[in-house]
Amino acid sequence: MPSLKDKEWRAFLIGNIFDVKTGGLVDHKNLRNGKIPRISAKDQNNGIAGFYAPISASSYREFQNFISVSFLGSVFYHPYTASLDMKIHALKPKGNDLNKHTARFVAMLISKTVVKFSYGNQLSSTDLPKQKIILPITSDGEPDWIFMEDYIRQCEQHQINAYVAHTQKILAETGDYVNVLPLKEKTWKPFLLSSIFILETGKGKGLNHLVQVSDGISYLGATNRNNGVLCYVKPEPKLVQQGNGIAFIRNGEGSIGYSVYKTEPFIASSDLTIGYSDKLNRYTGLFITTVADTVRGKYNFNYKRSEKRLSKEFLNLPINETGEPDWEYMEQYTKMTFRQKLMKYLEYKELSIAEPKMSKR
Repeated sequence: MPSLKDKEWRAFLIGNIFDVKTGGLVDHKNLRNGKIPRISAKDQNNGIAGFYAPISASSYREFQNFISVSFLGSVFYHPYTASLDMKIHALKPKGNDLNKHTARFVAMLISKTVVKFSYGNQLSSTDLPKQKIILPITSDGEPDWIFMEDYIRQCEQHQINAYVAHTQKILAETGDYVNVLPLKEKTWKPFLLSSIFILETGKGKGLNHLVQVSDGISYLGATNRNNGVLCYVKPEPKLVQQGNGIAFIRNGEGSIGYSVYKTEPFIASSDLTIGYSDKLNRYTGLFITTVADTVRGKYNFNYKRSEKRLSKEFLNLPINETGEPDWEYMEQYTKMTFRQKLMKYLEYKELSIAEPKMSKR
């Protein structure tokens, strides 16, 4: 992989290497739903505020294959045609065409340059061209677009190789599976949650009583993000709960009603109740959490998911010939779905279209 440290770099004014254009103000009532994304000063979704049809107005401006920079400092790459709202700037290299690799490299550096701008210090169309950006250069002292492209290409390939290796490892761990009936062809039956699991309340008393460390044990809290992990803490033996359990979240705005399966030991806050069963494993656990999450709409801050209410919840599960939960079916169905999805991901990587090298206009 090309080395950034071994490359010579130089500062450039943005206005010297990019054509800088700016969007215009269009009354929202004049916009009609369509297929052209409109870029606004948003930090998410690539700055896209909506999709609209082109209009005939002097203030309506479209650009293609450009980097957008908002007056607040948000930076995104747009290979497609898009219209720009007021105070959104469009950057296109002079004498060159961007591709996703050079755009990624440059956009990252531009974002570091304009991070200082905000509502109180807005980035105007006269300020942007005067901002400096440091770029790798050729022997002639010009921006080395080929180096930038090759560097990002090799970074992406490295990530793809790591992803493929990780995916193949998971496939090997999953092992063989048996093709089973689709969900809709299986007979289902409600079961009282407390009849399936041994329930145990989280033992954690808050993070103030624990030491956070990067290489510690998972601390689970009232969040459905990051598989329930709030942070990592130094293990406290009296608080550690065994893995291979389902953590049912009983509190937290937007998280009440969710559940997460954990394979490894952890410490959980008292906002969680852990369900254990000798029938649980990684695959049945994931199946159960998907089913269990369907109850999340019934709870809120005015209707708490208390331990008593949790124990009286019902889970609708596929059953076997004796009318009991069909754990074998749940495991095989999850394995089958796992492998099918992972194989599609691998096929997608193999069939991804190679992008042409950057060319001069």
